[in-house]
Amino acid sequence: MAGGGTHGGGAAADPVVTRYVEQDKVPWYSKPNLRTLYFLLLPTCMGVEMTSGFDSSMMNGLQGVAYWDEFFGRPRGNLLGIMSSMYSLGAICALPLVPIVNDRLGRRTAVLFGSILMIIGAALQASAINYPMFVMSRWILGLGIPFAIVAASTLIGELSYPKERAVMTSLFNASWFVGAIIAAGVTLGTFDIKSNWSWRIPSLLQAFPSLLQISFIYFIPESPRWLISKGRRDDAFEILVKYHAEGDRESEFVKAEFAQIESTLKIEQENSKHGWRELIATPGMRRRLIIASFLGLFTQWSGNGMISYYLKRILEGVGITNNRTVNQINLANTCWGFINGTVWALSVYKFKRRPMYLACTICLLCVYVGWTTSAALYTTKGSKEASHAVLAMIFLYSPAYNMGYNALTYTYLVELFPFVVRSRGITVFQWWGRAAGFFNQYVNPIGIANAGWKYYISYCVWLLFEIGFVFFMFPETAGRTLEELTFLFEPEEMKRRQQKQAENVLHEGVPGEADVPGSPRPPSVEKDNIQEIEHLESRRV
Repeated sequence: MAGGGTHGGGAAADPVVTRYVEQDKVPWYSKPNLRTLYFLLLPTCMGVEMTSGFDSSMMNGLQGVAYWDEFFGRPRGNLLGIMSSMYSLGAICALPLVPIVNDRLGRRTAVLFGSILMIIGAALQASAINYPMFVMSRWILGLGIPFAIVAASTLIGELSYPKERAVMTSLFNASWFVGAIIAAGVTLGTFDIKSNWSWRIPSLLQAFPSLLQISFIYFIPESPRWLISKGRRDDAFEILVKYHAEGDRESEFVKAEFAQIESTLKIEQENSKHGWRELIATPGMRRRLIIASFLGLFTQWSGNGMISYYLKRILEGVGITNNRTVNQINLANTCWGFINGTVWALSVYKFKRRPMYLACTICLLCVYVGWTTSAALYTTKGSKEASHAVLAMIFLYSPAYNMGYNALTYTYLVELFPFVVRSRGITVFQWWGRAAGFFNQYVNPIGIANAGWKYYISYCVWLLFEIGFVFFMFPETAGRTLEELTFLFEPEEMKRRQQKQAENVLHEGVPGEADVPGSPRPPSVEKDNIQEIEHLESRRV
C-alpha cells in the first residue's frame, strides 16, 4: 500500500478526451440538450438523497413532538435506538441485491424499484398503529434507499459531461439537506397540531421525493456505459451525441469519448472475474475496497450521527430543553448545512480531492475537541457560556463535514471504481456506512445517557485515525475522465492496451459513420493527432 507520497495512478490512460474537454469553453447552460439533462437529473437522481435527509431531520423533530412521544410510550435509550436504527438495518439487508438489480436491469430500473419500496414504507409509517408497525415501516424505508442511492449516484457520474461530473456528483449529497430542511420545517409547522397528525403528516411526506423519482425517471436516458456493456453501442452513441455534442454526429470529442469507453469496458470485461471476487482480485482492487470500506465508516462515525438523529438529547445535556427551541435550532442548522454544503459542492472543481479530505478531517477533529471541552465545562461547572459554545460547535461542524464527506464522497467513489465493479464498490461503501449508521443510531442514545460528555471523546480519537488514513491511503483522482481512472492502480501495460484499443475503435469507426453509402469517411482522431496531444500532455506533467 502506498504511503502519503504516492497519490495513485501513473500516466493518464488516454489524454485525448481530457484534452478536448479542456479546450471546450462553452458553459453547460449554453448547451440546450445538456442543460435539459441536468435539470431532469435534479428530481430523478439528485433527489434520492432527499429521502435520507428527510428521515434524519424528521426523527430529530419527532422526538420533540408530544403526541409522537406519548403515542409510542416515550421511547428512550434502547427503544429510541431501535426506532432510528431500523432504517439502516433495512438498507443492510438490501445491499446484497443492489448490484444485481443495478447491473442487470439498468440504473433507471434500480432507482424505480427503490423508490416504490420507499413509498410503501412511508405509507406504513404514517399509518402506524403501534410501536412494532412503526419500526417495520422504517425497515422497509431503509430497504429501498440503497437501490436508489447506488443507481442514482452511478447514473449521474456516467451521464454527466466530464467537465461538470465532479460538481454534479457532489450536488447529489447536497440534496440531503433539501429533504432535511423540508422535514424540519414540516415538523415545526405541525408541532402545534393537537392530534396524532402532528407526526403522521411528516411521516407521510417522506414519500414525496420517491414520487418525484417515479414521475421523472424515464425522461432521462440510461447510462451509455451500461448500454455498451449490454451490446447496445448504437443507443449509447446516440445518447453521447445528443447530450455531449448537442446532436453533432461528427463531433471529434464524442468519437474519442465513445472509443475510450468501449475500449476500456472491453479490457475490464476481459480481465473481470464477473463476481464479488473481482474486488479482491488484484492489489489495486484490494486498495479500492479498503478505501471504500473505511470511507463508509468515516461518513457515519465522524460524529454526524449525533446531530442528525439525537440533537434533542445533545441540547438537553447543555440545558436547552424547550421542544420548540430544539426544533427551531434543528431547522436553522439544517438550512445552514444546505447553504455551506451547496457552496462546497459547487467549488469542488477548484480543489484536488486529497487536500479537501485532509482539511475536512482536521477541521472535524478541532470542532469535536472544542465540543467535548465545552460539554465537560457545562457538566462540571454549569457554565452558560459553555452551553453556548456547544451550540456554536454544532453549527461549525456542518461546513467542516460538508467540505469532504458531503461534497466529495460520491464523486470520489465514482472516480475510484472501474465500470465493471462500480455498483459493487459503491454497495460495499453503503454496507459499511449503513452498518456504522446502525451502530450509531442504536448506541448513541445509550452512550449519551450513560456517559454524557465523556462519550464524545471516542469520536475525537476516531477522527485522529481518519486523518492518518486519508493521508496515507487516499489517491488523487481530480482532473481525469472515468476511463483514465480505470487504471489508477494498475500496471502501465494495462494503460497502453487501453490507448491502443481506443485508437483501433477510432480508426475502425464509431456507430453512424457508415450510415450514408458512398460518403467519404469523416475525419477521426488520427494517430498523429493522438501522439501530438500525448506529447503536450507529457510536457504539462
